[in-house]
Amino acid sequence: VCSFEERFLHVPQEALISTMQDNQKYFCLVDAKGKLLPRFITVANIQSSDPKFIIEGNEKVVRPRLTDAEFFFKQDQKTKLETRNERLKTVVFQAQLGTVYEKAERISELAACIAAQIGGDVALAQRAGILSKCDLATEMVGEFPELQGIAGYYYAQHDGEANDVALALNEQYLPKFSGDVLPSTATGLAVAIADKLDTLVGIFGINQPPTGSKDPFALRRSAIGILRLIIENELDVTIEELVNFALQGYGDVVKDHDKTRADAVAFLEGRYRAKYEDQGVAVDVIQAVQALAPKSPLDFDKRVTAVNHFRTLPEAAALAAANKRVANILAKEATPEGAVVEANLVEAAEKALYAELSALSPVVQPLLAARNYTEALSKLAALRAPTDAFFEGVMVMADDAELKANRLRLLAQLRDLFTRVADVSVLQH
Repeated sequence: VCSFEERFLHVPQEALISTMQDNQKYFCLVDAKGKLLPRFITVANIQSSDPKFIIEGNEKVVRPRLTDAEFFFKQDQKTKLETRNERLKTVVFQAQLGTVYEKAERISELAACIAAQIGGDVALAQRAGILSKCDLATEMVGEFPELQGIAGYYYAQHDGEANDVALALNEQYLPKFSGDVLPSTATGLAVAIADKLDTLVGIFGINQPPTGSKDPFALRRSAIGILRLIIENELDVTIEELVNFALQGYGDVVKDHDKTRADAVAFLEGRYRAKYEDQGVAVDVIQAVQALAPKSPLDFDKRVTAVNHFRTLPEAAALAAANKRVANILAKEATPEGAVVEANLVEAAEKALYAELSALSPVVQPLLAARNYTEALSKLAALRAPTDAFFEGVMVMADDAELKANRLRLLAQLRDLFTRVADVSVLQH
């Protein structure tokens, strides 16, 4: 066990840990609260007659590295974080999309729009956005690139920025990988969505979408990140709304707004499958919901949860099969206009199905309106017995045109109730 001077502990611990762990392969030690201690462990592959020399040698090696980190930290703090934006005016983000400073301006406006949508503080989101890339021009990040965001957090705190703004400078990069934590504040959330969305819409705007082998801007990961940020924070926004906000920021830089909007929305919606498969959701459950193309990720998620639960019910297989049969019949025959005519129901089984549908509809409608899809599908499971009885005892394609039309209307009513949640006919059993 070796040690270093306590004075180094005023430097952001991430920088000290980074240099000791990555460059020297030392084990850093922290206390119960996760705060760095002025100690580290090193491993020697020889049996030393006097370990004191090994300890001294390692302490001597680590000192200049910690001194460097301290120097960069002190130098950076001599100028305010926001002055760094001047340097970013000459740093290219992407040749056609302008500089990193222009990106920060777009993030600032976009984060403000998103904050307004989600009940966050517009001014804080705007401020965090304009400072979001400043630390890229600091000595600290120049030396330790992995500290982007973290350095910004410390410098914003030092400059007396609002705590939410300082936090957002680090939280903008979340989630960094599958299963990573999400921002803890509304400001961080707005900037995290804005940062990813700006890049995604811009790259689609210049028609350089990811290909099978190339995804230099990690747009696939970003897209899943955006979906997680929306769903897990229960934000009631549509993908198209967000893409439109991002397009406003680009103005004439993006030539074809309509094509970009369509491509970006399709790309984001296309990531649902990867996201839910990763969580162990079966493909047919995802497809049953995709058949309805819900516009909001939160709505999509509630439907997936509902169908996933529906699958576990004993009635599910029979109802999925019945829905498939109904879908096939209705695909061949145009559904007649109008409502079911009760007087034209002659068989006991069709009367029973109609009665059950009439009883269930007023119960299920408010559940659907409240997006309580799980409860709605659970109630619809009661249709299994009358539906089975209907197909056993009733000839849909009756010779009498009125009877046939009425039965088709009845089936359309049944199908409509299910497809208000998902297309359960897609489910495999």
